[in-house]
Amino acid sequence: MSPRHALIVGGARGIGRAVGADLLARGWRLSIAGRSSRAEELEAAGASWHPVDASDPVACRALIAATDPIDALVIAAGPYHRVPLLQESDEGWRDMFANNLDPVFFLAQAALPGMKARGWGRIVTFSMANADKLQANPMVTAHYIAKVGVLALTRTLAKAGARCGVTSNCVSPGFLDSGSAPAEELDAMRDKIPARRIGTLDDAVHAVRYLLSDEASYVNGANLHVSGAWGI
Repeated sequence: MSPRHALIVGGARGIGRAVGADLLARGWRLSIAGRSSRAEELEAAGASWHPVDASDPVACRALIAATDPIDALVIAAGPYHRVPLLQESDEGWRDMFANNLDPVFFLAQAALPGMKARGWGRIVTFSMANADKLQANPMVTAHYIAKVGVLALTRTLAKAGARCGVTSNCVSPGFLDSGSAPAEELDAMRDKIPARRIGTLDDAVHAVRYLLSDEASYVNGANLHVSGAWGI
């Protein structure tokens, strides 16, 4: 049996890169995609690199066509910025949706038919630990709403692929030391996290590893919190 193939969009940094390294170590074939950054160490280990602007539907469809057949699609791209709602710009508002929610739709819509036809597939997306609470979030409003949308879309994808052996699940991190948040922000949150520690990249990797496994074949539409009980 040939090794399974994963495509990680946003695979050059943070959680995406860590998941990619884990998959390569376990014998998967790996494609990584991103807008600009590259992960030379993953490429040296055998991964293929594909530049893509995941906010562009044409580019997303071309990426899926170039990397198919895909057994697992991991969408780890998703920038954020912190700004008070009433000071948010038109461009900043649109950017959060274009780069967090839109890629999930464009990529999954293109990849899901092939997975269904082959009778096996895994889609993993990333939301945030308090997205399912639908709470006010005045400092990261656009990003938060986009991540709520990711969760709703992931659950819809789960129903769309379930009959054909395709699962779609969401990982919702809390505060992880992934390189995206300033160290002082993480330190300030430590005592507010019930587990009393900041999460690691390994915490996220283990969650994704499970969701991609055969053991998780009946886990579909789940929102897996990786937060040390923060945000629930």
